[in-house]
Amino acid sequence: MNPTMGLQLLLVAAGAVAVAAVARRKGWPAPLLLVAAGLLVSPLVPAVPLDPQLVLFVFLPPLLYSAALDSSYLRLRDVKRAVALLSVGLVLFTTAVVGLVVHLLLPDLPLAAAFALGAIIAPPDAVAAVAVGRRLGLPRRALTILIGESLFNDATALTLYRVAIGAAVGGTVDLLEGVGEFLYSAAAGVAIGLALAFLFAWIFRHTRDSLVENTLMLLIPFAAYLAAESVHASGVIAVVIVGLYLGNQMHKRGFGTRLVSDAVWKVTDFFLEAIVFALIGLQLVTVIKGIGGYGAWEVALYAVVVFLVTVLSRFVWMFPVTYLTWLFTGRRRDEPAPAPAPTVIISWAGMRGVVSLAAAFAIPVGMPDRDILLFLTFTTVIGTLLVQGTTFPALIRRLRVTSEQEQYEDRLAEAAAQQAALAAGTEVLDRLIEAEGEPDEIQKQVIDQLREKSWRRSLTAWERLGGGTAQGGAETPSTLYRRLRREMLQAERETFVRLRDERRLDDEVLREVMAELDFEEAILER
Repeated sequence: MNPTMGLQLLLVAAGAVAVAAVARRKGWPAPLLLVAAGLLVSPLVPAVPLDPQLVLFVFLPPLLYSAALDSSYLRLRDVKRAVALLSVGLVLFTTAVVGLVVHLLLPDLPLAAAFALGAIIAPPDAVAAVAVGRRLGLPRRALTILIGESLFNDATALTLYRVAIGAAVGGTVDLLEGVGEFLYSAAAGVAIGLALAFLFAWIFRHTRDSLVENTLMLLIPFAAYLAAESVHASGVIAVVIVGLYLGNQMHKRGFGTRLVSDAVWKVTDFFLEAIVFALIGLQLVTVIKGIGGYGAWEVALYAVVVFLVTVLSRFVWMFPVTYLTWLFTGRRRDEPAPAPAPTVIISWAGMRGVVSLAAAFAIPVGMPDRDILLFLTFTTVIGTLLVQGTTFPALIRRLRVTSEQEQYEDRLAEAAAQQAALAAGTEVLDRLIEAEGEPDEIQKQVIDQLREKSWRRSLTAWERLGGGTAQGGAETPSTLYRRLRREMLQAERETFVRLRDERRLDDEVLREVMAELDFEEAILER
């Protein structure tokens, strides 16, 4: 990478973080604001190239790994059929439909190249949809389906893309060979992912060092992706499998590992997502300059048709498949018929992302009609992000799809679990006291503090069911305790800092006591 490109990426990163910070402050969807800002800035700045290798080998693995690490293996297992139908079935369907329509629009375009375009724009990126859905309280099942789809659909699409590009360059299409490559890619990706998952789980059992474990965590997605891609397997599947397995085993790590891991991956996600969505918008001038030999209205018509076909094909797939699946499987288990509203929500959550754009930029430069394929990919990505992304919140509110009942049930389950945990902890405390004999006065005070702390945590869980207020709108004891303790903590911090400034306390000591206060405040926030 030359210094000029490095400086460009640095400026893009700084600008993207600034825009994302504004979006967070205002409560706006950051991906949409970043894309819009990139589109506005693109004509005013030098072209910022989107390197496909940078996206696929640097940005994609950690983003996939973080999403898998944060996902629930158990919830994904519950919706595995829906995820498979979307991440495999819908990708195949969209590839075929878009490919045939594009071939009809552009008869001179080889069918293999048209299918390559279909594979490129087939996989949605659920980052924007999930961010909005979580903020607006979308039901957990719908969110899990969207997350599961986004974890696995890239593997299907990239495999189809490689087969189609190979056929377009080589001139022949061997369906059997393509199916074989797809099956090998998926199976080998799963095998490599499981092997690395077991390996790193064994390593973590013998480290017990939060700093070392989280440093290894940063290397895992790149190791899994490169290991799979080196044998022409699916790096996407390998990364997802490792992330799901280690995420499901995270409770076996130490508390320090979990605290640091949560912070590390939040920062990583924020930083990488800001850059990739800004890069999408910044490709405007580069893509438009490449179009030649077509009239403005002609390419605009092509772009609108491809965008509409991409959006509508998701609806055409979702509704029949959802209800047919229920008829053949769910009905026999007395499951209620699927409600139309969640199906509409999932159908509209088809925003495309940077993986599609990176795949388009990776089309061989000498391939005929590369520029029009890149243009149609760009317009579809931008169209889905700006049209579907901006209307997605309004659609959720309009259809009144919420998770209020789920949230109440979660709080109720948490309170019951806290009560059971309190009983278990108290039982252990009583057993230890009995084994150690009659405590003295100081020991009794310590024991009383332990009982009170457990009781307060259990009480907080029950109070959360009422939103932190008692009858008459007064603060509950736990809410009052947290508010007053936060004020005390702030006063304590100011005292420590003042003593440091007066050279009566060393900076290293200050950092240690500040960490203790920060952990306590984090518990209060919980």
